[in-house]
Amino acid sequence: MPQIWMTYDEFAALNGCSAAEARAQALQLSLVRRKSRDGNTRVKLNAALMARFYETLRETEFDLDHAITALRETHRLMSGVVVTNPDSQLRGQMAR
Repeated sequence: MPQIWMTYDEFAALNGCSAAEARAQALQLSLVRRKSRDGNTRVKLNAALMARFYETLRETEFDLDHAITALRETHRLMSGVVVTNPDSQLRGQMAR
């Protein structure tokens, strides 16, 4: 199972509250907390909070599919595949 660790500020942004309120929520939910090497304390999200985090990503990154399509198209163009005929599988040559 993947782990997602957030600072109190990040956790607050996820929950729409202040960092102090996020800390209180982490304590109330008994989330695992650790001090990182950078000096920030991070909380480990539980399954329900991870689901909320993924949902916010889906909402904010709605253009991700378009970015992936554009990246694939750029790769195709840079690799020398020029297809003007969809039935053609020629690599590095123009289809006629």
